[in-house]
Amino acid sequence: MPKLVTVLKPEKIDEQARYYVRSHILLPAGTIGLVSMVGGIGALAYQLLASHTYSWITFLSSSLLIVIGASCGFGQARYHRYLFKTFPEFYAAKMRTAVAQRNKKTRGKAEAEVPAIEHPGRGFVTAISIAGAVLVFGSSAGAYMYGDLEILPSALVPWAGFYWAKLFCWRGVVD
Repeated sequence: MPKLVTVLKPEKIDEQARYYVRSHILLPAGTIGLVSMVGGIGALAYQLLASHTYSWITFLSSSLLIVIGASCGFGQARYHRYLFKTFPEFYAAKMRTAVAQRNKKTRGKAEAEVPAIEHPGRGFVTAISIAGAVLVFGSSAGAYMYGDLEILPSALVPWAGFYWAKLFCWRGVVD
């Protein structure tokens, strides 16, 4: 018996890519960003009200941490938007793989193959991502070791900026 071959239409690829971005990028970014923001601001409020160690340097340090995190999140989101516009089949294949993994117990279906991404500068993506992570972790450690921020706000505030920047960078792109 011949096998039926299904051809994915471009509309389906775009729809699957949008769904993947909504469910696997935006939903976690909003949730983690909210938790980080509430935890970081709550820890700063505790530092202001309970321990009385809040100063202008603390304000500037926490503001700088948010800016550093937001710039790293903005850069990553811009790259993901570039992939979304240029290679939507990449996100569509990741969505099909995620659905196949969820349904793996019920069906014996093979996983969808994620296409390779080839673009100029592809070799620098990993190095830039590592540099961003080192910048975020290093600035958090520096703010804590300098003594103006306690451990919780110095750890959470840059991640709040990172995830909120990722979330807001996608505004208007995926409806």
